[in-house]
Formats: sequence, structure tokens, C-alpha cells
Amino acid sequence: MGMNLNNKNKMVSDINVTPFVDVVLVLLVIFMISAPLMLNGIKLDLPKTREVNKMNITASQVILSFTNTNEIFIGKEKFLQDEIIPRILAEFKGKKTNVLYVRADYGLKYGSVAKLISFLKRGGITNLALVTEIENQD
Repeated sequence: MGMNLNNKNKMVSDINVTPFVDVVLVLLVIFMISAPLMLNGIKLDLPKTREVNKMNITASQVILSFTNTNEIFIGKEKFLQDEIIPRILAEFKGKKTNVLYVRADYGLKYGSVAKLISFLKRGGITNLALVTEIENQD
């Protein structure tokens, strides 16, 4: 807020950035809250295991989701199996990583997941991490 106490007839030419900063901070908070929720848009029933390595899934990681209806998603986009290798390699370059996080639905048969992993490895994607939920210690 600009103020000129010496001469009351002069106009103040300073820009008041306080409202702008307030709006930017509110938008930042909204995006911080909604960003983790965007990755969970694909409904999967993940297997439950005891915690081994704690990982936080973020948008900066390459995530492949395999649903119980054999649909394959990279991020939130649906792909055919033949399209996923080039897309994953492009995501690796764009996000500067080489780890693929695989989220497979609990209802899938073991053979389906094994075939997908074999397909990925034949395509040159060898650094895989399987994502599970933490089981309750009741």
C-alpha cells in the first residue's frame, strides 16, 4: 500500500501487490491439497502388505495402473498395451527418472500381472516398483 504524506494532491503510482499475493497463496494451497488427489482417480483395490519401503506417490513419478478389467493407464490416460512402451520411455525422459511404479488391482490374476511385467521388461523397462497398500496391524 503506497502512501504520500507530504503532498495530498499527488497521485500514488505504486502498485498494491497485497491482493495479488493473497490470491496466489490461496491458489497455491488449493493446488497443494488437490495434487495428491488427482493421482488416485483410477479406482483400484491394491493388495495389502506390511510396510517395507515407505513411498509417496507424486506427479513427478511415472505411474502405470492396471485395472481388474485389464485396462492400462499411464497417469490418468488410458492406453492400449502396444502403446505403453514408447509412452513410458517418453515419460522417463520428460520426468528425468527411470523407475516405473506399477499399481495393479488386487482382483487381477497373478498371470496377468506377470505377463505385463514381462512385456515391460522386454520393452527395456527394467526398474519397476510394485505399489501396495499398508495392511492394518490389528
